[in-house]
Amino acid sequence: MADNIDRTTSTNSIPSIFPAVGRWWRRGRLLLRWALFCLLAGVGLAILTVLYLKSKPLPPPDIGMTTQIVDVRGRAIDQWDKGEHRNYIPLKQLPASLIQATLIAEDRQFYHHHGFSPRGILRAAWVNLRSGRVAQGASTITQQLARNLYLTHDRTWSRKLKEAIYTAQLELHFSKDEILEMYLNKIYYGHGSYGAERAARAYFGKPAHRLTLAESAMLAGIPRGPRWYSPLQNETRAKQRQLAILDAMTRHRTITAQAAKQAKQEQLVFSTPPKPGPARAPWFRDVVLNEAVSRFGLDEALVQNGGLRIYTTLDLSMQEQAEHAMEHSLAAQPDLEGALISVDPQTGHIKAMVGGKDYRRSQFNRVFAKRQPGSTFKPVVYLAALERGLTPAARFESKPTSFFHEEKPYRPTNYHGRYANRFISMGEAIATSDNVYAIHTHLTIGEEETVRMARRLGIHSPLNPVPSLALGTSDVSPYEMVQVYATLAAGGMHHPPTSILRVEAPDGRVLAQAKPQEEKVLSPAEAFVMTHMLKKVFQPGGTANRVKQFLKRPVAGKTGSTDWDSWLSGYTPDLATTVWLGFDQHRPLPQGTSRLTHQAWGSFMRDALAHVKPHRFSVPQGVVRVKIDPESGLVAGSECPRTIDSYFLQGTEPRQTCSLHHPKPKEERNSSWWERIIKWWFG
Repeated sequence: MADNIDRTTSTNSIPSIFPAVGRWWRRGRLLLRWALFCLLAGVGLAILTVLYLKSKPLPPPDIGMTTQIVDVRGRAIDQWDKGEHRNYIPLKQLPASLIQATLIAEDRQFYHHHGFSPRGILRAAWVNLRSGRVAQGASTITQQLARNLYLTHDRTWSRKLKEAIYTAQLELHFSKDEILEMYLNKIYYGHGSYGAERAARAYFGKPAHRLTLAESAMLAGIPRGPRWYSPLQNETRAKQRQLAILDAMTRHRTITAQAAKQAKQEQLVFSTPPKPGPARAPWFRDVVLNEAVSRFGLDEALVQNGGLRIYTTLDLSMQEQAEHAMEHSLAAQPDLEGALISVDPQTGHIKAMVGGKDYRRSQFNRVFAKRQPGSTFKPVVYLAALERGLTPAARFESKPTSFFHEEKPYRPTNYHGRYANRFISMGEAIATSDNVYAIHTHLTIGEEETVRMARRLGIHSPLNPVPSLALGTSDVSPYEMVQVYATLAAGGMHHPPTSILRVEAPDGRVLAQAKPQEEKVLSPAEAFVMTHMLKKVFQPGGTANRVKQFLKRPVAGKTGSTDWDSWLSGYTPDLATTVWLGFDQHRPLPQGTSRLTHQAWGSFMRDALAHVKPHRFSVPQGVVRVKIDPESGLVAGSECPRTIDSYFLQGTEPRQTCSLHHPKPKEERNSSWWERIIKWWFG
């Protein structure tokens, strides 16, 4: 009994002996459960956060790159960017020395962390706590990229939180190589240079892939403080940082000690960073942007800031000659404006474009302005007439004439009231720009035929099918008129004008490429017959005969003058050009404006073709040459006092011989002049 009592007493006394141990044991198990719960919850939250950040798309990386526009020979015309002059380059095209130097200088553990450096964070946190503000950042390459892509550089806690989020997303959405490539193309190197490629060209005048180890180490030290470490502003400080980077590369066995020694001893030669200048062809540059967007469907933001390389049709040498010719011709009249467009008729490539007197004063491109073309429109009428069976020998009387349209009289007049007062041919009407003849032709074939021909030749402006249309009273643009004459120069093949050859992405991929577009709208025979008649415009008696003092080669074209507009459209086999002069406010033109127009056209064509061998307009099949008596328009006989060579579409040439000039009797041919006078006197 006593034993039982003792055992009971002994057992029941354990809790009373170790009460604290029991309580700590229960609390420990509770804390362990909570710790495990928190750990699992933390892991779950981290997984959810990662999944959320992975699913949440990042804003498009804002690496605005400089788009370059070059002429047909690769010469720079202009560039587009947001003020960040940058040439994008893939990581694989950068030298290993620059990549290694950058990693040593900015983030040695870049390939071994997930966007954050724990040691850097602890160091920065301690400094920030001691100062009571955000005074230092961890600054991994990924964090720097996040800040440069999406954020400002202010030192606030909210910005740091956003930076952490974007940093995590960058690491989740991109590979390490992609992040490094974006960084090396985004970062600022000073002196207006963004990205390694632009910096290499700015500081050393060479592409990045040609950088030496010494040059790479120098560039790698600049982004930490572009003003502080720029070798152009403080070469001593920049050199010290370069040496420190080379030493660090040696310690981390990125390079050998011998390579570092040679790099330290290398004498660096610096270049002066180029300052972007104004566009060398501003009106053409605007056309390039419009065509890239509207014709090729490229996004405008991509075109202007996507680091593209746009190869154009422009010839800067011709462009400079066009600008000089227009400047010289417009100088005499303060408010007089003008436009010039020149194209290669065989391709439609725009070779030169001037849209006005001064782009800084007015960006309006008058190449696309709608004005009355005057007599430069007449070849459209005559081409339609050739198709409808009329020939260069077709004759209408040149005299004051009243025509009726919708029962209303229409009385056109010739320039200065000059009429031949006789029947003239189509060739003579073109050379002298006879308005009455043009109206006769227009009404003979029907006004709608003229409109249809204009559409085929590239004129899409509204055209009013009335008698006066033949005289160019419907507004069209120089851009449209040059297509008419380029089609003739190309033997009837119409090529829509184009300004872009191809567009390349920063990595060299071709994003857009012009495909040859051509349409046969005239037969070569029709184009040649019209060309032969238009050549007379530049010959003695023609309205543009003064151009011959500038241009000593085969040329064809037509002048046009109204009270408000002065035109000359013409071509050789190699180049078609249209020039317009006038006032924007449709004021009457001063005397002598047509002379300025001819001067601008002639001097430009002379200079633009100075190194091009003259070519003749070759006679195609389907054309017949006939000697014509200009008085009768028939085949010239042996007694016709004057003959001209005229070309006809085969099958339309005249076959009847002229009978106006009969041969003299044999006895009259053999008698003396005195005998002929006596015979005449006595009847």
